[in-house]
Amino acid sequence: MFDLKLDHVSKRYFVDADEGSGQRWSWPVRQLFGKTRSEIWALRDVSFEIEEGESCGIVGHNGAGKSTILKLLSSITAPTSGEITIRGRLAAMIEIGSGFHPDLTGRENIYLNGSMLGMSRAEISRKVESIVEFAGVRKYVDVPIKRYSTGMSVRLGFSVAAHLEPDILLLDEVLAVGDVVFQAKCLDHMARLRDAGRTIVLISHDLAAVQRVCNRALLLQQGQVVMSGSPRTVIDHYQEMAFADQVAGIGESVAGRQTAECSSVVFVSADSQDTIRTGYPMIARLAYRASEHLEDVSFSISIYWPSGYLCVQLTTASSEPHLRVEPGSHVLEFRCPVLAIQPGLYRVDVSIESNGQYIDRRQRCSTLQVDPGKLVQGDFYMDHTWRMS
Repeated sequence: MFDLKLDHVSKRYFVDADEGSGQRWSWPVRQLFGKTRSEIWALRDVSFEIEEGESCGIVGHNGAGKSTILKLLSSITAPTSGEITIRGRLAAMIEIGSGFHPDLTGRENIYLNGSMLGMSRAEISRKVESIVEFAGVRKYVDVPIKRYSTGMSVRLGFSVAAHLEPDILLLDEVLAVGDVVFQAKCLDHMARLRDAGRTIVLISHDLAAVQRVCNRALLLQQGQVVMSGSPRTVIDHYQEMAFADQVAGIGESVAGRQTAECSSVVFVSADSQDTIRTGYPMIARLAYRASEHLEDVSFSISIYWPSGYLCVQLTTASSEPHLRVEPGSHVLEFRCPVLAIQPGLYRVDVSIESNGQYIDRRQRCSTLQVDPGKLVQGDFYMDHTWRMS
């Protein structure tokens, strides 16, 4: 039995043909003077079902149609054609904390925001202590919200919304809130809701969160569903689509042509295990091609949290003297005796520099999946060695 169903749903928007000029014309004026409008299809003939108790992530590049699906499911707008069926009580966690009043205390805003989200006063009173505890703002709960930091306000807003008890929960980028510890707390809460049989729809750029929370994923491209399957399979395909032809950020040599380029980066376990795990050795292999002899070259593999923060960098930049590169295809191998980053899905950038200038730079060209292992403390610098082959 499905909880959500989109049946051949399309959504069209109109844009003024002269909108780029900065002029705005009313519809009667456009009719009178022949001003025209162009149409944009944000969604075209989209059909999918989300089963009862299923957690489904929706991913895709900016402009793929994710926000339009969000608006349609939360009844902010209506489809141009097609039919949407929702069975059960749906709650959308969008714009967390946007209903807070700055002059009211945290406790008063819990009641205000909870009421706006559809909870009764009795229900809020029953949950208020749990909301405060989850947000971690007990010391300041009777202080006006305007005295809160941005992070505290967002944490409190998420905590209120997280205590809703709908049949279907619609999430829009709400897991990237607060600090790293609170993000993990939010993910754990979403996982508990999933395990309790709630139907969850997560629309997000945070691929690690999609993989952790969801048991199915949909990939959108240009307003259409191009793939549905397990989160890992869909994420891998999305990465291939997004980064296969990426050349943004690639520098040029002084001679005006690219003298070296990265061809692939792969990560493997160094202790004969099938998966890469926290606290265990790892090998990173960066393959590249050079068209001529190069001096003073450095290579880097940068590993980022999904939220965009640089977590670890493997680099030859500290080599004295810097490396010399000969023409041909080569592999640079980094060996990490202890992988000192926490479990999760990370984004990866690679680069080649010569004399302080980028020869090749590939952003978001791969991902690194790290499974749970030994507890370690991570840092920007992680012990590693390298060798050329």
